[in-house]
Order: sequence, then C-alpha cells, then structure tokens
Amino acid sequence: MNFDAIQIVPMMTDAEIDGKAYVHWKSWQETYTGLIDQTYLDGITLEKCIQIAHRWKDNILVAKDGEHVVGFVAYGAYRDSALPNVGEVFAIYVLQEYQGKKVGYRLMQSAIQKLAAYPQIAVWVLKDNQKAIDFYKKYGFRFDGAEMDVLMGTPNTELRMILNKG
Repeated sequence: MNFDAIQIVPMMTDAEIDGKAYVHWKSWQETYTGLIDQTYLDGITLEKCIQIAHRWKDNILVAKDGEHVVGFVAYGAYRDSALPNVGEVFAIYVLQEYQGKKVGYRLMQSAIQKLAAYPQIAVWVLKDNQKAIDFYKKYGFRFDGAEMDVLMGTPNTELRMILNKG
C-alpha cells in the first residue's frame, strides 16, 4: 500500500459506486459491532448498501488505492431547516486497514473544500463511537449540545458536532 498514491475523486463510475457500497457495508461491520444491536447490523447487507449507493450518487467523494475504493465521504447542505446556511458531512467511512493513514483526514479536507460556502459544518456521531468522536475533535469539530434519538434495532443516541470555519 502506498498511502501517498491514494486519490480522492468524485464518485462517478459503476465500479466506484459498487466500491463505495462495499466500504459502507464493511465499515459498518468493523465500526458498529458491539455499539448497536447485532440483529440490526446483520440486516445491513452488502446488497442493501449497493442499492443505496446506486440511488444516492451526488456529493460523494471516494478515496481510491489504485482501482480499489477504500473510503468515502458524503456531504451537502444541512438536512433540515434547524441550522440555515450550515453544511453537513452525512457520512465518512474508511476501511479499517486504511485508518490512521490520513485517508479520513484527506476525505474530510476535500468535503470541507466542497462545503466552502458554509461558515459552519455539522456532523452527527453515535454517542458511544469514541474513535469517530476523537477523529472529529482532531479536525476541530465540537459538540453543540444537540442530540437525536435513532432506532437501530434498539434506541441509540447521536450527538451533533459543529466545525466553525471562522
């Protein structure tokens, strides 16, 4: 693996879409085992992730090691009117073997550049996902006190973090 050779590109081809779906599925298995209900996690299949990836293709950047997708980030305007003029990182996932190699940082940096028009950027993180919280904190995101209950087989809590770009 040559981590310097990893490219961050807009997701465009069917191979990139399928690669993104694999990263989505594999990352959920690697990240959320023990954090969310296992029955719910077992229901997140590669096939479901492929269907999602082919339906939602806009505003996604992929990290590629050669022809293999090893990570992705999805971004856009904040998903509800509670925070006007705020951007959002909807999802960022990197295969475990590529974590700690600046792939996630480069994906986040690229998404932040795409969201340059927004003075703030939000991200929601699972309350007990300390590894992701630490990643976001290193990047400059801070909790703003907002919480959202999500049902993933059992109730879970997501916390909102905000990056002030000022």
